[in-house]
Amino acid sequence: MARSDQTSASDAFLRVLRGLLRPLVRTMIARGLTAPVVYGLLKRVYVEVAEESFRLDDKPLTDSRIALLTGVHRKDIRTIKAEGPDETGQNRRKSALLATVIGQWMSAPDFLDGDTPKLLPRQAEDAVDFEMLVRSVNRDVRPRTVLDELLHAGFVTETADGLLELQTDSIVGTRSAQDKEAFFAANVGDHLAAATENLLADNPPFFERAVFYNQLPPDAVDAVEAAARAKAQELLEDLNRQSSTLHRDAQDAKGPRQRYRLGIYFYREDAAAADTDEKAQDP
Repeated sequence: MARSDQTSASDAFLRVLRGLLRPLVRTMIARGLTAPVVYGLLKRVYVEVAEESFRLDDKPLTDSRIALLTGVHRKDIRTIKAEGPDETGQNRRKSALLATVIGQWMSAPDFLDGDTPKLLPRQAEDAVDFEMLVRSVNRDVRPRTVLDELLHAGFVTETADGLLELQTDSIVGTRSAQDKEAFFAANVGDHLAAATENLLADNPPFFERAVFYNQLPPDAVDAVEAAARAKAQELLEDLNRQSSTLHRDAQDAKGPRQRYRLGIYFYREDAAAADTDEKAQDP
């Protein structure tokens, strides 16, 4: 790509980026994050992504190469490298493990009474227990560690006779700010990662579709939203059951492993507000 064409493409994408950043900046202001704090974080992410995704011949990049790719000063690059990796990956792995344990509890026949998750003892010699549940998902993490996280999040409670009960209402209902932020990072992050791959690839690799209608009366949008919630919940529960079965069948299989996330969202706003935002984002 010629330099002038590349500059033109970059300028065009800046206008796209402005629209993407508006709801994110709203969230950052609401959480008390000022622009200088975000600038520092953005420099760190630029350096990390350059190192991960823009290597030459799979060799580590020099600080000069990173500076050329990102515009981050070499002194800042050295400081960022000296600080070491952050905990984002670790937090996402923990979140994924907890979600998988809950998914197994809600779908695997061994842990169900009909369609209802069983009350589980922590350990039992002659019945299914919580330790068996965790071991069916991951053998490298102590069941006690997983249980402590689930209890702390309010996803599991302990009955008077010492049995563990999955709080399904808490899983789909109100959660702590920390839980909401973890879900926000994982869910929006994966959606944006899929959208990025589709944007940069000649043949978009991921399924990504949306339905959009404007100028509908509120009661019509109510009806669509209710239908969307019901159909989406049915789809997610069906895929959870299928994934749970496949996970059990592949427990001892050799070879590489992958994860997936299917996300569904519904958004609505007044048509006047949407028209105003679209005008604000016009070049």
